[in-house]
Amino acid sequence: MSSEQPIGVLVMAYGTAAGPEDIERYYTDIRGGRPPSPEHLVELRSRYAAIGDRFPLLDITRAQAAGLEAALNRDAVGRFRCYLGMKHSPPWIADGVAQMRADGIGRAVGIVMAPHWSAMSIPTYAERVEAATAVGGPAFSFVRSYHDHPALIELLAGRVRAALDELPAVARQQATVIFSAHSLPIRTDEDGSNRCLRCHDPVCASGCRYDAGLRETAELVAQLAGLGRFTTAWQSAGRTADPWWGPPMEELIRDLGDDGVPAVVVCSAGFVADHLEILYDLDIEARAIAEEFGMAFARTEMPNADPAFTAMLADVVRRHLAEQEARIP
Repeated sequence: MSSEQPIGVLVMAYGTAAGPEDIERYYTDIRGGRPPSPEHLVELRSRYAAIGDRFPLLDITRAQAAGLEAALNRDAVGRFRCYLGMKHSPPWIADGVAQMRADGIGRAVGIVMAPHWSAMSIPTYAERVEAATAVGGPAFSFVRSYHDHPALIELLAGRVRAALDELPAVARQQATVIFSAHSLPIRTDEDGSNRCLRCHDPVCASGCRYDAGLRETAELVAQLAGLGRFTTAWQSAGRTADPWWGPPMEELIRDLGDDGVPAVVVCSAGFVADHLEILYDLDIEARAIAEEFGMAFARTEMPNADPAFTAMLADVVRRHLAEQEARIP
């Protein structure tokens, strides 16, 4: 064990219900304290029941954090210590920060288990960390994105190839690969401030950085995997009065079916773990639409706690720290 104080790494994820009895609490938190309607709650419970009432995200994120810590400490035992913080469920982000402080961590890095930058997502994690550090430390810096990291692209390309191999040989050559990420609501600022009306980012370049990030991931994976037919789509839109980004996954699959495409492979590049948006929205809902049109369907395996993924995260953290140190005069 090094005598030097470890660097803390706060591994953050969206959160999850702990079980069927926690679904209402979880979605009430997501909705800013507004409980889902009785009808919506029945639908949510039925979706979880359809996947066997599985709630794997917390265990997966815990395994990702453990794998990241092991990868970071491979060449310097005890140099890093990873902590867990969830946005909408225990252990809360504030809990992770408090544990860091109790352990005497003075310097920390925050990293979200979401590869792509979005102003409506990534900064909200940092805001919770900043609120938790208002009573005193640690000093944090934050990883913004890692959607184009070569090791992530290599991992996803391998998963795409494996999914294509699951398809019937006759359909494989004409299959379309769909790269997806979580849809976002399109909101209009009431104060008239200059923000992207899609991702709500005040400094977003034209074309939207979140959209551009997903497209860049798709293009890099397609190039490495040698894909001839690929596109992007948005999935898992919420129930709000705002319009949500499109094209939605369901609509795109129907359009491909109308065009006579024989097969689709979905690579949910905006997510890194199995949860409801994968196990139901893709494995059940998207698959059913494809089969309705007589299309073969396959979905890429999620990174979860694959050592190749956690090693990639470790490289992201190391590069981030090197960039931070380079800025110190």
